[in-house]
Amino acid sequence: MLTFSAVRDGYDYKFWVYILVSRSGTLYVGITGYIDRRISQHKMDSIEGFTNKYKIHRLVHYETYRYVQSAIRREKQLKGWRREKKIALIEKSNPRWQDLAEHWGREMRFRGQPLERTP
Repeated sequence: MLTFSAVRDGYDYKFWVYILVSRSGTLYVGITGYIDRRISQHKMDSIEGFTNKYKIHRLVHYETYRYVQSAIRREKQLKGWRREKKIALIEKSNPRWQDLAEHWGREMRFRGQPLERTP
């Protein structure tokens, strides 16, 4: 079987497998080729379905893959895991369950930098 790495905008295309969690602890496993856009869609509830219904917004784990087949295989593997095993995976790299996408898309500011935009 041949596998090819996709290229987008001159860069190697990456595929992402991710886990989101709601405030009540509901977990969701997903896959995407555009992690920043997809997580933003989840946070704004612009995707109808499970994550919208249960308000699942916080990104607590993600992995990157070069090949879509590998990412799909991993997503299926994680979806087949029991809840306890998913929690152990999350806590291995994110023990405080912080939102890993909390500051994505925000403008970076440095100490002493004025709040107004400069042309």
